[in-house]
Amino acid sequence: MSESPSGWFTHEAMGPTAISRPTTLAAYTRADVFQRAGEKTPAFVRFSIVAGSKGSFDLARDVRGFAVKIYTNEGNWDLVGNNIPVFFIQDAIKFPDIIHAVKPEPDRAFPQAQSAHDTFWDFISLTPESMHMIMWVMSDRAIPRSFRFMEGFGVHTFRFVNAKDESTFVKFHWKPKLGLQSVAWNEAVKINGADPDFHRRDLWQSIQSGNFPEWELQVQLFDQEFADGFDFDVLDPTKIIPEEVLAPQPVGRLVLDRMPDNFFAETEQVAFMTQNVPPGIDFSSDPLLQGRNFSYLDTQLKRLGSPNFTHLPINAPKCPFAHFQQDGHMAMRNPVGRVNYQPNSFDEGPRESPMSGYRHFPAEETGTKARLRPESFADHYSQARQFYISQTSPEQRHIAAALTFELSKVQTPAIRERMVSHLLNIDETLAATVAQKLGFQSMPKPADAAVPTRQDLEPSPALSIVERGPKRFEGRKLGILITDGLDTSLLKGLTAAIANEKAVCELVAPKVGGATASDGTWIEAHHMIDGGPSVLFDAVVLLTSSDAIDDLVKEANARDFVADAFQHCKFIGYDPSAMPLIEKAGIADGLDEGTIELPGEQGLSDFVSKLGKLRVWGREPSVKLGKASSPVQRK
Repeated sequence: MSESPSGWFTHEAMGPTAISRPTTLAAYTRADVFQRAGEKTPAFVRFSIVAGSKGSFDLARDVRGFAVKIYTNEGNWDLVGNNIPVFFIQDAIKFPDIIHAVKPEPDRAFPQAQSAHDTFWDFISLTPESMHMIMWVMSDRAIPRSFRFMEGFGVHTFRFVNAKDESTFVKFHWKPKLGLQSVAWNEAVKINGADPDFHRRDLWQSIQSGNFPEWELQVQLFDQEFADGFDFDVLDPTKIIPEEVLAPQPVGRLVLDRMPDNFFAETEQVAFMTQNVPPGIDFSSDPLLQGRNFSYLDTQLKRLGSPNFTHLPINAPKCPFAHFQQDGHMAMRNPVGRVNYQPNSFDEGPRESPMSGYRHFPAEETGTKARLRPESFADHYSQARQFYISQTSPEQRHIAAALTFELSKVQTPAIRERMVSHLLNIDETLAATVAQKLGFQSMPKPADAAVPTRQDLEPSPALSIVERGPKRFEGRKLGILITDGLDTSLLKGLTAAIANEKAVCELVAPKVGGATASDGTWIEAHHMIDGGPSVLFDAVVLLTSSDAIDDLVKEANARDFVADAFQHCKFIGYDPSAMPLIEKAGIADGLDEGTIELPGEQGLSDFVSKLGKLRVWGREPSVKLGKASSPVQRK
């Protein structure tokens, strides 16, 4: 599954950094795209999942690809990243193995778009370096509410190189303007049933309505001295530099304002390659990045069938360019004239420009050339633990529940036991919770660790979605369940207040088409109750009437609409006439600060402002069934 909107990137003046206080990036990079603030550069973005094939449902628990092609004046820059800043492996040669392990098992070709099966967890349990990534993938980061509410990362450490050939290390971050938001697992499962194209539809609707998705490009800049003094190797793709240690600085904006004119011509044929960088951006010696630089061209040659895939409009640079390549399958343009080589004495054809062209940073490397894992890459658990302790209590519960669910689908006991032994090196309470829910009678010993887990790493609030939530309802969607006899003035006031928050409303009715309001006007609905469950919305409101509520209570889908919204910790506003439906949904005894009787028209703005919290996490423990028994004992 993939979806690719187009738009533009613009460089903006830079704020203070740990190194200096520049107003542009010229001091760090000669890349043309960063030389003039406010200049718009065309861009194309592809969002994707890994485990699922084309057409699979959108809300799989999975890492999301976040690949950006920026058509700069010096050629294309492909920042091929993910919504998670680390990766499963350190050695690029293991890339096919991790993909093979997570894809459908070869003898049966299922499960589709799921990691909850033996082969994936077998590989992971035998690959300790994956443990940091596993914490991210088992967190709510792996089930985003929308691509618009999702971060992106370049994953690796790159280099900026300035006009003096001076190098500065850089890590790239895309920060969504509307903040981070994910869904609950139960919610994800139901969204996949109600609308398997949920993420794709969300992009289309937001762009077509003019609510263009937007991200801020931020960079972490640091020098060799910082790298040498940091607790972990900055070339290790399974590690991050916490934002509290080195704050990212904003340097530009990415705005998506157009969907593809033709999905095949653009989304299917776009070719991203990490080695596509303009002068002024270079690579570090991260071994996984170096492997990606070699492998991506191979991929595109096989996928698109010709070395001339760069002639396709979606892949061709927008700037003038010249070279001596010619002919071959799918060649759409060829050089003219007698000469197709360099050097030549006919004074024909393009010439290399050593000063303005691309050149590598002349790094000095020492040591023995060998294929091995450096000792500086050997700590596989400390940052995994740091990620876990940085989460709020609800987020930690979700990680434990995700691990339990995934491992419950693993049929081989030894694999489950190996995974719990790794969890013991991350957090003993987490390991005990998972083991107890999986029915372990005794705990295994902790996995052998090349480096003991550090206990001194401080929590990083930036790693928590809840801690970095949006605090506003902008860009979200309110679902309003209406019936005949609804209060027209209340509906008008509510929709106006939602519009003022730059959010949208969608109406759900028991019948196809809509309902007749109390003043006799006909209100068009967007959904019939059967096709508009509450999982499609970020909050819900019940606008009913005393005359219609008895019939609505008989609707199983209406009861589910309310019960699901409550279970998923959403805000619920209601007209007093809806109380019989609330009682039928079984939540009348649990009404809390997130279940709100709607005030009069004047008080609706206050009600809507509360929706910015998005979830009432304090409700979650009350909707969980059963209590955990005593932790099992370790062997």
